[in-house]
Amino acid sequence: MFTGIVLTQIVSLVVLQGMELPKEFRPPAVPLVVHDPYTSVWSFADTLTEQWCCHWTGHQRTMSGLLHLDGKLYRFIGPPDLGGEVMKQVVCNVYPTRTIYEYEAGGVKLNVKFTTPMVTEDFRWLSSPCTYVEFELVSVDGKEHSAVVYFDIGLDWCVNVEKQVVQWERLKSPEGLTLLKAGTVEQPVLEKAGDNIRIDWGYMYLTCPAHGNVQTVIVERKVAVEDFLKSAKLPDSDDQNSPRAVEDRPVAFVVTIPVQVPSQGKKSEYVVVAYDDVYSIEFMQEKLRPWYWKEYGDNFARLLDTVYKEYEQIKQKCEDWDFFLLNEAKRIAGEEFSALVGLTYRHVFGSGKIVVGKDDTPWFFHKECFSNGCIATVDVTYPASPFFALFTPSLLRGMLEPVYIFARMPEWTFEFAPHDVGTYPKANGQVYGKDKNGFKLESQMPVEECGNMILATALYTEITGKVDYAREQWELIEQWANYLKKHGRDPENQLCTDDFAGHLAHNTNLSLKAIVALGAFAKMSKQRHLANAMEWENLARDMAKDWMERAKDNDHFRLTFDKPDTWSMKYNLVWDKILDLNLFPPDVARKEIEYYKVKQNKYGLPLDIRKDYTKTDWLVWCATLTNNKEDFSALFQPFYRFMNETPDRIPLTDWYDTKRGKCIGFRARPVIGGVYIPFLYHRELWRNFASKEDAKL
Repeated sequence: MFTGIVLTQIVSLVVLQGMELPKEFRPPAVPLVVHDPYTSVWSFADTLTEQWCCHWTGHQRTMSGLLHLDGKLYRFIGPPDLGGEVMKQVVCNVYPTRTIYEYEAGGVKLNVKFTTPMVTEDFRWLSSPCTYVEFELVSVDGKEHSAVVYFDIGLDWCVNVEKQVVQWERLKSPEGLTLLKAGTVEQPVLEKAGDNIRIDWGYMYLTCPAHGNVQTVIVERKVAVEDFLKSAKLPDSDDQNSPRAVEDRPVAFVVTIPVQVPSQGKKSEYVVVAYDDVYSIEFMQEKLRPWYWKEYGDNFARLLDTVYKEYEQIKQKCEDWDFFLLNEAKRIAGEEFSALVGLTYRHVFGSGKIVVGKDDTPWFFHKECFSNGCIATVDVTYPASPFFALFTPSLLRGMLEPVYIFARMPEWTFEFAPHDVGTYPKANGQVYGKDKNGFKLESQMPVEECGNMILATALYTEITGKVDYAREQWELIEQWANYLKKHGRDPENQLCTDDFAGHLAHNTNLSLKAIVALGAFAKMSKQRHLANAMEWENLARDMAKDWMERAKDNDHFRLTFDKPDTWSMKYNLVWDKILDLNLFPPDVARKEIEYYKVKQNKYGLPLDIRKDYTKTDWLVWCATLTNNKEDFSALFQPFYRFMNETPDRIPLTDWYDTKRGKCIGFRARPVIGGVYIPFLYHRELWRNFASKEDAKL
């Protein structure tokens, strides 16, 4: 996205402002190796030495780190039963593309850096399923030190369940790197669809340098650790009993790297953890390739060579991007908000997969993690849209395209928009509200999904300045606008995106969605110079005026038109200001914000009067309604407290109890992209973030 000039400006900004995260911030879980819903490994603890790391689903994903320093042994990754003295963890900083743990012991500081190159200026990097793990050693006592770094990852990374059988091998890359490779014998490519599952096809890799006295081995972890603890060396040969079940004497990829730590300066080495899934998504019975196949095809070793040798360049790009993004977050909404941005950036990209779509364009298929496992869900795309519109508009378009295609298929007979296109990773048609007899009308979200598709398309149009995509989809967009014209003023008893709350008639917030969607449709009609554009704008304005009269309830607005003394979040109102529709006077947002302030609990604002639970994405949207920093802080601070104090150590949830701070459900979902909505109020950033993106594809 950035030209060289802009990057220079970013670096200058960093030098002037620095980059600091709140020192007291305690993430519920820490992203380590997060590429997509299958390769998604986190720490669920304050330190890496309390327990094994985990897949976002909570299943164990083993990884170990030991340091032999001047004859003494320390442990910096892995649970106590590995042995070795625990190395003191000084701090853990979570940046958008990097997680850095800092340790100290024996006169040395060890920085362990997990860097995933999710910089959007180059889709080659963004889509690479690779994470660098760097070990940087610095003398803090002014003396030289002799060290050996031990690092391993378990073969449990490439199975759904530990009883599955895996096989392993070692290879040499064209550039001479050591490649340790493993995968299941069965290779059930894209066979399983569902929520609480992990990948069991494709191949995991550990890429290691082949210089100096670097040792690599594929062996039972227990044996490798015991040998290292005794002699700082590894077994001489790989375990030859391949294939076998992961649970049978668990095997790991192991590397040891000697490091002479100078008395001044620093010394570092790094490895690359990668996963090639070969095929990523099935769309209408066709298997789709991951985006990186466009350049590397089936030569994954060449990708690894490229990624490995470009580390210094990528490292600088990641540092520059992290510095810039966090400083902008701090400028816009405060230091605590910048911590949220640091925590969630990889989370959002890691909630789906970039694949080669129609006409070789990038598509992004996201997953409803611990919700129902649906793929390309429209009311998930909607809350995630701020993130993708800002950083990768082409991926926002690539989230919408499969839905438009499905909506034109004979299977979809409704006049309103679909809910999803399948269950991850199989996008073969909607599954929500469907049984053996077909789709059940009462289980659909008619007004919700029509509004979502129109608003997300309008956002893409607004942020890119291109109306061509809307023109291509106009027949469906107009059909859905007509549906909202008929049903959006006072919605019937139906579900909205907050389907866990059940059906609701006369939903004022759902009506708000219909109104701003019709306003957005009118704006796109103007951009297309259509003769009836003003008719649509007048309709939206008339509906907005009617809404204010029927929804008002003294000092706020009701949950439903027919029930006084009720209230709810009016998060759909955000688009009136962001899309510059001006359908509602500022007083509407002001009234709501002031009312919200007195309805908050310890950990945030409930979704509505009925329950104490809230939604993370909608809470942040509501906090931005007046585009005022003080108002934002008033609603954001209880949520920030929740992140620090929740006992649920899981990737950030978007559905939790505002009194107890407990997760109700959902985790690691793409809807967390909604927390980036404060950026959308700053149009100068749209140009910086998005203007160059298409040229980079």
